[in-house]
Amino acid sequence: MSTETSIAKTRAAHLCEIGLAHLQAWEVEEAIEALKGAIALDDTQADYYLHLAQAYIRVGDYESMRQALGNFMFLEPDQDLAERFQAIFSSGLDLVEQTLTTVMPEHHVPLLVVGAALQMWVDFQVACGRHPLPISDTRTDAAKWAAALDYTIRKVNIHDAGLEEIALWYATKPSIIAENHRRLVNTLDIMPCDYRYFRGPQNPLDKLVEAAIVLETLEERFARIE
Repeated sequence: MSTETSIAKTRAAHLCEIGLAHLQAWEVEEAIEALKGAIALDDTQADYYLHLAQAYIRVGDYESMRQALGNFMFLEPDQDLAERFQAIFSSGLDLVEQTLTTVMPEHHVPLLVVGAALQMWVDFQVACGRHPLPISDTRTDAAKWAAALDYTIRKVNIHDAGLEEIALWYATKPSIIAENHRRLVNTLDIMPCDYRYFRGPQNPLDKLVEAAIVLETLEERFARIE
């Protein structure tokens, strides 16, 4: 390895660390720029693309996420891991998705909200990265995660349903739904009315943003001495 290449790799690793720090702080645009900079210096590291895919899901840029994930799979030497992500590109539904698309419509959930739950499941798999997915290949385990996704997406869209009720629909326990719900929220940093998954006609967060802008304008006007 030449000195120039070694320096580039070192700089790339540093930029990746910066990108991850920005991502942790929810400074997503800065994270994306840093990670793209790392890839420009060293495009041989699979993890750089994986982290970039994880950054893109924060802003709902799923086309860019899929491109980054495709590059990750091309470079990743662990074939089992690469195949796990390859399933995201499949046209077929996995057991969790099959359960969601069966149960949610039965309980009058709009198709847009069902689609948001499916997207949340994809995002969760990407956000887990190299960590093993906390699910076995059984319908019973799939139902547990489908129930948590259903519960979570309802809360995001202000269509709350009780844990006991949802547990009955999916033949699981409320405590398991609550545990998996916390895992989803913490892994994806889900907030109330999260823009990535809210499918209502008017997101209440818009009013908060508008109010913040008005307040900032009023404060600047109040502070001016004319």
